Amino acid sequence: MTATAETRKFEAEVAQVLHLVTHSLYSHKEIFLRELISNASDACDKLRFESIANPDLLAGDSELHIDVSWDKAARTVTIRDTGIGMTRDDVVANIGTIASSGTRRFLEAMSGEQKADARLIGQFGVGFYSAFVVADRVTVLTRHAGASPESGVKWESDGRGEYSLEDVTLPERGTTVVLHLKADEDEFLDGWKLRSLVTKYSDHVSFPIRMPKDARAPAEGEDAPADAAPEWETANDASALWTKSKSDISDADYQNFYKALGHDFNDAAAWTHNRVEGSQSFTTLLYLPSQPPFDLMMGGRDERKGLKLYIKRVFVMDAAEELLPNYLRFVRGVVDADDLPLNVSRELLQHNRQLDRIKGACVKRVLDLIEKLARDEPEKFTAFYKAFGNTLKEGIVEDATNRERIAQLLRFASTKGDGAAQTVSLDDYVGRMPVGQDTIWYITADGHKAAAGSPQLEAFRAKDIEVLLMFDRIDEWMLGSLHEYAGKPMKNVAKGELPLDEADKAKQAEAATAAAPLVERIKRLLGDRVGDVRVSARLTDSPSCLALADYEMAPHLARLLREAGQDVPESKPTLEINPQHALLQRIESEADDAKATDLATLLLEQAEIAAGAPLPDPAAFVQRMNRVLLGG
Repeated sequence: MTATAETRKFEAEVAQVLHLVTHSLYSHKEIFLRELISNASDACDKLRFESIANPDLLAGDSELHIDVSWDKAARTVTIRDTGIGMTRDDVVANIGTIASSGTRRFLEAMSGEQKADARLIGQFGVGFYSAFVVADRVTVLTRHAGASPESGVKWESDGRGEYSLEDVTLPERGTTVVLHLKADEDEFLDGWKLRSLVTKYSDHVSFPIRMPKDARAPAEGEDAPADAAPEWETANDASALWTKSKSDISDADYQNFYKALGHDFNDAAAWTHNRVEGSQSFTTLLYLPSQPPFDLMMGGRDERKGLKLYIKRVFVMDAAEELLPNYLRFVRGVVDADDLPLNVSRELLQHNRQLDRIKGACVKRVLDLIEKLARDEPEKFTAFYKAFGNTLKEGIVEDATNRERIAQLLRFASTKGDGAAQTVSLDDYVGRMPVGQDTIWYITADGHKAAAGSPQLEAFRAKDIEVLLMFDRIDEWMLGSLHEYAGKPMKNVAKGELPLDEADKAKQAEAATAAAPLVERIKRLLGDRVGDVRVSARLTDSPSCLALADYEMAPHLARLLREAGQDVPESKPTLEINPQHALLQRIESEADDAKATDLATLLLEQAEIAAGAPLPDPAAFVQRMNRVLLGG
């Protein structure tokens, strides 16, 4: 039998979070109230949903609400809800240990370059711990709905590594969190202050948040009698924002709802609010954040949040990933459907035709919203694209239906753009194409300087042909699915044969014939380090470059994949040479085979470095370079 009272240690990572909270998080301390009310709202949502199948859980008390009160004499702030409550095991799982990877990801964010700031805590699902920003002791009293009064649980901790658990008798279901405030936190014992925080952060919580009535206008120098039951009044709007008419909602209302929904202090970049009527009716309220959440990439693709799903205003599911494709995982919002069954599960959602229509509508609304942002608010769009452009690129691979629309939103640097700034759209490029050009040319590299300085661009610069510079890690993978745009094929300047006019073809054939002995010599000197050597049509100034087959992986991407532990097959490069360059002429005239081998090998190695390929033997490269420099 479980002991009625015991003391336990927090799991190690929870202890780390608590240490950070109590010693480092000083800004925006008021966040604790938003987080605890958010947890209380979730508990009420869960009970409302579960009571549909099991009405006995309400036990004759169907009123779901959240109460916020304070006691100046005891120096406490109390948040109580009439929601689902917790069992003893729930308390241990939800507070004492890591219920998800949220705690770990929070620690990773805080130990990086981000300044310790309480505003981060809600983004990682560890909002309860924000109580310790203002309290030196926290008491939780809870009883699960449907359980007997004797099954109540009392949890208490000072946040210093241990917590106590005790069985208690509680006459009502739900959870009460009592914060014993630190000595310097008197501001949170003021009713006006607490009410303003409820209005600021939690006005759109869809359950009544009640406060003692005298919080609005306390009589001067007079306190309510200690034994008087408080008169409660609702301090929030307590209605679902998305159910209102758009004409009744101000921009400030939309922004406040977003901040509560996304645990974000920044304003949303844009939002779209729509009601669809007909054979299937549903409401969507979708937001584009202005800044990426810290866990967008950190937690991997399995950690995304998804949208909140309601059915006829009843909360059914948080993080409903099925409502949006993965590449739009940064979108926050709510979907309220009229026609889905209330007992819907994640498995049912995956095979639900009605949901497919809702998902299609959500994708369309989000892409419409991003297009509008790009068209009407270019500065906001630039900031948005910097934050989410790479995530959006995943849609080129994942969403063939909307590939052209997504491609239209992408931005790149260009040989005719402004340095490394990614501001050139594919439409900009196509609009600048001269008569006779039918290909969109691009190059990939692992940085802007590597792309802009690539020798493969020389012939294009000489002919004044614009080339898009793509240097984000995701680009090479994305381009495997983006073969054309607006009917124009997309081609890498480093891959395959360059299309030449008749005059250039004749000139190239003449150069190849004249340099045939030199090509054969370099092939012999390099041996099995190359697959082929040929005279280049790409080069005007540089001595050499690597050329890739049309379906060959770029060297910088192959290197990154190998570093990540992927098994990437080795391929022998094709070396293209510029016979007019002095280095090639020196190789041609060098009688000593050993010296010629050093020169030819350096020719290959500098081409590999420019292409982002790793040198197979850096020490040998240094020795070879020194021999050539010293004339040995």
